[in-house]
Amino acid sequence: MTISISHRFQTVFRGIGVRQVRLICGIILFSYLLSHFLNHALGNISPQALAEGVAYHMAFWQFWPVAVLFYAAALTHCGLGVWALYRRRQFSRGTMEPLQLVLGLSIPVLIFSHIAGVRLGQALYGQEKLYPQVLYSYWSGPSWRVWLMSAALLTSWTHGCIGLHMWLRLKPFYKQAAPWLLASAVLIPALALLGFYRGGRDVMAVSATIQWRAENLSLRHTGIASEQAVLDTIMNGFLIGYLGLLGIVLVARGVRALNERRGGMVTLSYNNGRTIRVPKGLSVLEASQRNNVPHASTCGGRARCSTCRIRVIGDTSGLPKPSVREAFVLEQVGAADPSIRLACQLRPTDDLSFFQLFMPNLAPGERSNPRAGIGQERYLVSLFVDMRGSTSLAEKRLPFDVVFIVNRFLGAVSQAVLSNGGQPNQFVGDGMLALFGLAVAPQVACGQAVQAAHDIAANIAELNAVLSHDLHDPIRFGIGIHGGEVIVGEIGYRDHMVFTALGDAVNVASRLQDLTKTLGCQVIISDEVYVRAGLAQDTLPQQEVEIRGRAEPMRVRTAMEAADLAAQAQSDEGAAA
Repeated sequence: MTISISHRFQTVFRGIGVRQVRLICGIILFSYLLSHFLNHALGNISPQALAEGVAYHMAFWQFWPVAVLFYAAALTHCGLGVWALYRRRQFSRGTMEPLQLVLGLSIPVLIFSHIAGVRLGQALYGQEKLYPQVLYSYWSGPSWRVWLMSAALLTSWTHGCIGLHMWLRLKPFYKQAAPWLLASAVLIPALALLGFYRGGRDVMAVSATIQWRAENLSLRHTGIASEQAVLDTIMNGFLIGYLGLLGIVLVARGVRALNERRGGMVTLSYNNGRTIRVPKGLSVLEASQRNNVPHASTCGGRARCSTCRIRVIGDTSGLPKPSVREAFVLEQVGAADPSIRLACQLRPTDDLSFFQLFMPNLAPGERSNPRAGIGQERYLVSLFVDMRGSTSLAEKRLPFDVVFIVNRFLGAVSQAVLSNGGQPNQFVGDGMLALFGLAVAPQVACGQAVQAAHDIAANIAELNAVLSHDLHDPIRFGIGIHGGEVIVGEIGYRDHMVFTALGDAVNVASRLQDLTKTLGCQVIISDEVYVRAGLAQDTLPQQEVEIRGRAEPMRVRTAMEAADLAAQAQSDEGAAA
């Protein structure tokens, strides 16, 4: 029982990070703001209603345990805002995060004069400034003070509403509650500002009487000139110090950027073939945003969702360990694979290749095609085939002639793939990726891929015979075959979705195809596929090769001619019969 309770507490605290503390502090401050706004709204009724309402408001918020919690939340929230200004390197385009941060950082500047006049005056000198005194000071003074207070009210409310929206938008009930919350978000500040105006007009109407001034504007309420001078000094010192702190943070950001560039750059490689160079210290998500690469992130990089997840290709032993918050999120979604990381938390120190597990720019429920999206993991066999000598071919022929020959080549390859149960998937120039195993067992898929390699050779031989009168040299090719767990689904954007497979197995097949040039052979098959296909162990030579991006060498089989594969497959089938 004790172990269970301890584990429960550990699980709860693992899910608490800086953003969670900021959220809790923000909720406390927004509760105070809501109470204050509702109190302002009572000014639409009468000055007496304002006085009665503020009595309840002060009784709760000045109760010392609540007051300690409130001021601690205010200081913490403000400090975390300044820290966010320093730490945040990039903001998601099209989000409200930059606006929220700017509004939050401007609130202390707008409201501190009010705090100094009311709270500090009461704490230091016992001044009793309630609604009559505050409203009179605003409406009897320069008009800019009224506009400043109105701006403070709207800025604080807007900042709080954005924060609540960013928090609640991931909740299942938010879609139904959003219209009502929006109506409240508009109505409450409107009533508060109207109450502030109406209360001020009422106070100014009665302030001309001697009796009202004697009861509400005595030295006990407003203080003496020397006390006000001290409060002004405190207010000016705070503003200078706060603005200076923001200036120091901005300078520190610039110094950090220079140090990061001096500290080295890393290369990030995406599954769509794009690569970017960024300074060390950026998270993968920040690097994507800085270079305008679409990257899913529902929570805006706050580690409160898992939509920015990536699967790292290759060795993961050199990656920084997940933070407590990242480990908690990954545990919640059942991502035990060490190659799956949160892009918003992973800050690579070396070159990194990866692919995204969720499509960017598409939130849940926005896809018109129910099959769209990546997320199904399964075993597939990938066959990569590439035409050799296409560059020299293009140099000696007209462009349309080159297109004709390449299309005939890809047609011959596709015919062999389709006849053996595979699916042509991606066409990249004069190369093609084919997938096997979409509808059959892994063992069958391995045999199909091997047989397809033989048929590709046969089809290309026929093509060479047909084009012999026009080709100085026959068309040559290389094939790489490998199988493994991949993510399959549709990727793209809106009406431009294509079905494909992403994963380490696909990349390895491509690199095996590249190795056929180095080893001078026609086909390279990973030993895993070779064994699963049921081929005799002693027929094709076996060796270990270095695969770029992998820490350990890989055992493969090489075939100088693809026809050797078919002969071996046929002999095995005959022996089985």
